[in-house]
Amino acid sequence: MKYVFLPILLCITTFSFAQDVILAGKVTDARSGEAMIGVAINIDSTKNGAVTDVNGSYTITTSAGKHQLKISFVGYKTKYLFVDAINQTNKISDIQLEEDIKELGTVVISAGRFEQKIEDVTISMEVIKPQLVENKNTLNMETIIDQVPGVNMTDGQANIRSGSGYSYGAGSRVLLLVDDMPMLSADAGDVKWNYLPIENLEQIEVIKGASSALFGSSALNGVIHIRTSYPKDVPQTCINFSSGVYGDPKRESLRWWENANPIFTNAGFYHSRKIKNLDLVIGGNLFSDDGYRKLETEQRFRFNTNLRYRFKKIEGLSVGLNANHMNVTGGLFMLWQNADSAYYPQGGNIQLYQNYRTNIDPYVIYFTKKNGRHSLRSRFFRTNNLNDKEQSSLADLYYSEYQYQKRFKKEWVLTSGILYTYSQIKSDSLYGVHFGNNLAIYTQVDKKFNKLTLSFGARGEYYKIDTAETRFNIPLGKDTVQLPIYPVFRAGANYQIAKYSFLRASFGQGYRFPSIAEKFIQTSVSGLKIFPNTSLQPEHGWSTEIGIKQAIILGSWKGFVDLAIFRMEYKNMMEFNFGYHTPDSLVNPTPTQQAGYFGAKSINVSDANITGFEFSTTLQGKIGKIETTVFGGYTYTNPINADNDSAYKYTGTDTITGILKYRYKHNAKLDVQLDYKKISFGISARYNSFMQNIDKAFQQEILNDLFPSYNSGLYILPGIKEYREKYNKGDFVMDARLAYHINKNVKLSVIVNNILNSEYSSRPGDIMAPRNSALQVVIKF
Repeated sequence: MKYVFLPILLCITTFSFAQDVILAGKVTDARSGEAMIGVAINIDSTKNGAVTDVNGSYTITTSAGKHQLKISFVGYKTKYLFVDAINQTNKISDIQLEEDIKELGTVVISAGRFEQKIEDVTISMEVIKPQLVENKNTLNMETIIDQVPGVNMTDGQANIRSGSGYSYGAGSRVLLLVDDMPMLSADAGDVKWNYLPIENLEQIEVIKGASSALFGSSALNGVIHIRTSYPKDVPQTCINFSSGVYGDPKRESLRWWENANPIFTNAGFYHSRKIKNLDLVIGGNLFSDDGYRKLETEQRFRFNTNLRYRFKKIEGLSVGLNANHMNVTGGLFMLWQNADSAYYPQGGNIQLYQNYRTNIDPYVIYFTKKNGRHSLRSRFFRTNNLNDKEQSSLADLYYSEYQYQKRFKKEWVLTSGILYTYSQIKSDSLYGVHFGNNLAIYTQVDKKFNKLTLSFGARGEYYKIDTAETRFNIPLGKDTVQLPIYPVFRAGANYQIAKYSFLRASFGQGYRFPSIAEKFIQTSVSGLKIFPNTSLQPEHGWSTEIGIKQAIILGSWKGFVDLAIFRMEYKNMMEFNFGYHTPDSLVNPTPTQQAGYFGAKSINVSDANITGFEFSTTLQGKIGKIETTVFGGYTYTNPINADNDSAYKYTGTDTITGILKYRYKHNAKLDVQLDYKKISFGISARYNSFMQNIDKAFQQEILNDLFPSYNSGLYILPGIKEYREKYNKGDFVMDARLAYHINKNVKLSVIVNNILNSEYSSRPGDIMAPRNSALQVVIKF
């Protein structure tokens, strides 16, 4: 019998070992040869398979025999490969994917925290590529963000579709992300745009509308996501040097320099390379600016690095460390001397400051063999603000987030995470000493049904500053249940109604807890007092839109046009308000007592709603032999104070229409780039309509409303009323650039900003730079 059963046993054993085999390989870009992350490999026309890891590698366990592999990635041609799996481990030669010229080719991450074609997302998004940043000789990220349709920069504060006014550098309704993590300071909750690593940029993604469900507090009005780059297979080095000069303003009275015009100089570098399994990126920037306004100088040094180690023995595992540091000194210009001397500071001097900012971001990412991804990211972010007014502030923020993402069969994507933030602020006279905690849990599900894409997300947010914490009231009959967690939700849909036409609709809620600065700041600027408000309450709201994106693929032209209709509503809106902020302890205060409490204070002003529509386009193609790129759009908004009887209405210069303060109803942007052989030419244009409503206190004589017979002759901004009456047609600004590629490594450019030498302002009393010209040299190798 043993002679009978032994061969049978051997056959069964052999069959058992041969039953499972492993297919392994790597996917690269056919043009660049770079490894591709997140490529889907499906086997035998099923949803089974794998996703490439940070090395572009994949492994699939399957049965022995012949199989068909489907390799696909957004923006690339799908490829099919037939393999005959005989051995236990089958090494497949590298698979190269070619870009699909019939696709738009724009891939975004921010909408759902995973790769999507921009035409498939359910919300309005804009994308800025690093080429535009370089071509415009961008010295500060603020200037390139201001080129995005529907976005305005008001003295350093981002404003999307009129969702924000002017908060004097405290708090933000737009969340800034750098590599998926928030980059708002722990004290003021603001953004310092000169801190962001321009030299190490992969892409800028701008989400328009409430996005708190996925990104949390401060994403009430939208998200700006800065994605830094990682090394390609070939080492890269870039050196960027420029120097420029401010020209004379149109009005001679603004010119404060006697001899040589003020200049500015910028130098940046970037180097990236792979050293076996280590990815290394280093970059830096030096900047010096004499300032076009008297005493408003800036000297800046910034250094950044990205490190990532990809484990060879533990497939799919990588660890990394990103870091950035900046030291900046200069002068802070706040109020003009008068309208005819707008480049002179009020009182003849300004605040001198020295700021240090540092963030250190360690992380771990692990791609599983079953299409899952574990991500643990953390950040230490320190801001140290020093000045000559003895109002320093040291703020530390500790951030940690765990996220799990799973790609299921039939194109389900689940994204869930939990995060915790701890902040501590030490500022004896400016804010005081405070501590903050933020805990949140979120989840989002995205599903694609052939032509239909659906998205749903939810988040629970807990905030606490000192003893003030989140409260959410749930009415139950006559009683109310109070929860310490504030829930927010979002939902969206995108349907491909034709081959190149995509209809979308979305709804998202937002929630924002006040920043330390908004609640506790106590200071004065040129004698103007700013008061704290410890009882300031969180604001919340929602936004919704319907939009259509039409892809254009015609001959050499490729791109899209987009049209959206939107509405936003805010409850308990927080804004700084000028007036008499007499404490409640003073009952029936006299005019003399009230006069001592004149200044600015962040308050919950009223409810508001904003409706409007937006048109935007991005196109690439050829006019004859000239490569042409077009990026632009137009936005109309109607930002209205919903509470017609609120005191807020009567603090502005416009008490008739109900328009919110510091907003533009019309906004248009355009950038055109032309490339012919070694010559490139570009032009940018921006238009903002007249800022219809500002704080009335800026235009009226100080104390005149309390003492009508007393003529003080004092104004916060002397001459602002007459200035606004004269310059009441809105602002139109144009920039131009001309470049010559000496060879494939060296480019020489001339950039002229504000080529028409227009006089315009981002806020009352903040007249922007006159025409200025720069010479730029970019060397790449």
